[in-house]
Amino acid sequence: MKSLDCIVVVGTRPEAIKMAPVVLALLKCRRQFRTRLLLTGQHREMVDQVLAAFRLRADIDLDLMERSQTLARLAARALEGLTTVFSRERPDLVLVEGDTTTVFAASLAAFYQGICVGHVEAGLRTRDKRNPFPEEMNRRLAGALADLHFAPTLEARENLLRERVDGSRIFVTGNPVIDALRMIRSHATAVARSEFPFLGNGRRTLLVTVHRRENHGEPMRRICRAISQLVTQHPEVQIIWPVHPNPAVADVVRGHLGGCDRIHLTPPLGYSSFVGLMALSTFVITDSGGVQEEAPALGKPVLVLRETTERPEGVTAGTVRLVGTEETEIVKHVSELLNNDLLLRRMTQTASPYGDGKAAQRIVAAIQSYWGLDPIRLGSLWQELPLSDSELIH
Repeated sequence: MKSLDCIVVVGTRPEAIKMAPVVLALLKCRRQFRTRLLLTGQHREMVDQVLAAFRLRADIDLDLMERSQTLARLAARALEGLTTVFSRERPDLVLVEGDTTTVFAASLAAFYQGICVGHVEAGLRTRDKRNPFPEEMNRRLAGALADLHFAPTLEARENLLRERVDGSRIFVTGNPVIDALRMIRSHATAVARSEFPFLGNGRRTLLVTVHRRENHGEPMRRICRAISQLVTQHPEVQIIWPVHPNPAVADVVRGHLGGCDRIHLTPPLGYSSFVGLMALSTFVITDSGGVQEEAPALGKPVLVLRETTERPEGVTAGTVRLVGTEETEIVKHVSELLNNDLLLRRMTQTASPYGDGKAAQRIVAAIQSYWGLDPIRLGSLWQELPLSDSELIH
């Protein structure tokens, strides 16, 4: 039997993080799969940093990134570019991950070409189509177009079943972000300590990330005011905030907090640095979806700057709290966690609900089963990676 031709599509940093273990797992089955990594360029430097951490690089790069690009223009250019590639290459399978514009455009382009679509991290829902925007509709639309659904949790599987997805096409795998963490974490703290030597100054470090569109404008200004107030009220605290390059984020954050004592605003970090910072922080304040999965796996509580989450498993487990974007609420919840050691310990000791680090292997096994391929034991994905830039996988 000829090898199965698979194109893995990645557009943003979170997609790259979660799909890197899947790509590595597919590459270990070269006799069964011809695997190619396609970048849309929805993010640029941020994706390149992640791929470098996993010794990967793209086979196909559409390079679609434009400054201040609208969603409509990005979606149109991605759909056109992906359609051109898929019609020329005719893969058997297109793999996408998550809920970005890249995911929706790739799913639609593959559907137009009659190509099987596999959706990693399928079944996440808030059931509010504008929150988060546009991610909730991106993942619902990708789910409607997908043929294979790789759900990270049983709750995600139940969401798909409620939408009448064929249960035989849903595979509960865990989330490959846990695989990625386990590959990186052994050296990540050393990388972070080297990059941020002040981490050893005895202060409590809070890691902050904010980027979502629904938090642009006044919500972002409220978040900044809350962070400023917290640093004033808690002299034992220092903030590290890797600032998203979007001007709607960067201009506001740097305008409000640039030059503030004990608030360290940095450019976007490499993945190893970021994982190391999470591991060394007291807890994390974020509006990110992926960080809600990553931080609990490192034993770090998460305060989420949103009103809803498509990842309720962390809230149910007790390691994640929704705090919204009102200034007083942010200050209240952060202060409570700083002042209540029992609460902090309880949230820190809660087990991650997002898997055991073997999601990529389960995804590959599900694809093998669906196409009637012989299963292959993959073993470790990280220990066999090449160590030099001259040995990049491509």
